[in-house]
Amino acid sequence: MDKWDKRFMQLAHVIAGWASCYKKDRKIGCVIVKNKRIMTTGYNGAPAGVKTCVERGECLREKLGIDSGTKHEICYATHAEQNAIIQAAKLGVSIDGATLYCTHQPCVICAKMIVNAGISRVVYEEGYPDEFSIQMLTEGGVMLEKVAPEEE
Repeated sequence: MDKWDKRFMQLAHVIAGWASCYKKDRKIGCVIVKNKRIMTTGYNGAPAGVKTCVERGECLREKLGIDSGTKHEICYATHAEQNAIIQAAKLGVSIDGATLYCTHQPCVICAKMIVNAGISRVVYEEGYPDEFSIQMLTEGGVMLEKVAPEEE
C-alpha cells in the first residue's frame, strides 16, 4: 500500500468513528478520492431525520437475529459507501474514475452502486460475508484491493 492509500485508509477509519451503528464492530467509514483529492466521505448511519440505532439503544438486525451479509435492507442505517455516493450526487461531484476507500468490503447493493457510479477501484481492509459483491465488482470492471489493517 503506498503512502496515499495509507493516508486515505486512515481517514476512512476516522470517519468510521462517526457512524451511528449500535454495534461497535460495524462502524464503517468510506472516502471517495480522485486524483489524490477527497471528493466525498460517508459512514453508516440512519437517514436524515430518522432515529439512529444508538438513539434507539439497540441493533434491529441483532434483535431480529439477522445474519451478517444477509437482508441488507432490514437496518436503519444507510451504508457508508451509499452515503458517500449519495453525497456526491447531492453536491454534483463527479466520482467517475475515482477510488473508494472503505474500512470493510462493500456488500452487493453497494457494489452495484459503485459499478454504476463509475468508481474504478475499491480499497478495503476487512472482509464481509458476501461473495456475490466481489463477483459484481469484478464483472463490473472495478479493481478490488484487500489490504492488511494498519498495526497500531
